[in-house]
Amino acid sequence: MRRFFVWSALAALIGLVLAIAGVWAYQHFYARFQPVTVTQNQGAIQNLLDESSWLSSGGGGEPLYIIGYRDSAAMQRYEQEEAPKLRAAGVEVRIVVFARPDREGLSQSTAAERATVAELWLTRDWTLYQRWTATPSNNWTAAGIPAADGSLARTAVVDAGRAFAAQLSEYLGGAGLRTRYPLIIWRDREGFMKACACSDSRSWAFVRDDLGAPDRVEPPSVAVDGVPPPVAYPGDGSPESLPYPTLPPVPSVSGQPLPAPGVTPAPEVTPAPARPAAPPAPRKAPEPKKSEDTTFF
Repeated sequence: MRRFFVWSALAALIGLVLAIAGVWAYQHFYARFQPVTVTQNQGAIQNLLDESSWLSSGGGGEPLYIIGYRDSAAMQRYEQEEAPKLRAAGVEVRIVVFARPDREGLSQSTAAERATVAELWLTRDWTLYQRWTATPSNNWTAAGIPAADGSLARTAVVDAGRAFAAQLSEYLGGAGLRTRYPLIIWRDREGFMKACACSDSRSWAFVRDDLGAPDRVEPPSVAVDGVPPPVAYPGDGSPESLPYPTLPPVPSVSGQPLPAPGVTPAPEVTPAPARPAAPPAPRKAPEPKKSEDTTFF
């Protein structure tokens, strides 16, 4: 009996350890990457998104908001890799950028970044945003853009962007979401608002699945921003390339090939007929020598 209780206690302990390990693995490898469904303050969050100066390349489909700051590597990667897939599913991608506030007396943004953020919030210029994100942040000088520092109106615009991010983070914190950037907000097929702190790429698949976006997008077959797609030439090693065709023989006249179109043929040179060799002049036969007769008397 004692042995039975010992083995029962050991089995219960092993089961408890396995259950704890399973819950931890589910939370660590799966659940923490899932988006949350916002059940509180949906109207206030929607008003914040509608009143923000979001940027978009167009589309007109269901909106999805990407909120973040310029130096966020995760946001840049998400926009480059996931935005084309979302647009392929008919989603309109809207981007909201802000300049991070100072932290413990240290500035987390540059003067050029603040000036650009203020300009984007005022003009919503998508072309400017593309030029800004295509340029390394260390090389961006915001040339031709009015400075935000020293301008009361533009500084107020920068502060409005920071207040927007802080208020949004507070609302989503009530839904159990720990804010990390990029912050993705959208509505599913049933109209429920969802949010994802998609700083980890393992969260991206949940957004695609919820919106029916493909996992891969084929490269465009038309020119993008004036740059044509690469052309595969015969024999370049691509599987779609075809071998060079067998060309017909070049026609010729009198054994000479015809000139190419548009090329003036060179004048034909006829060789002069060979002169017959003159026969050698007959040589005069030598005269016979006269013999001298000697008469002896």
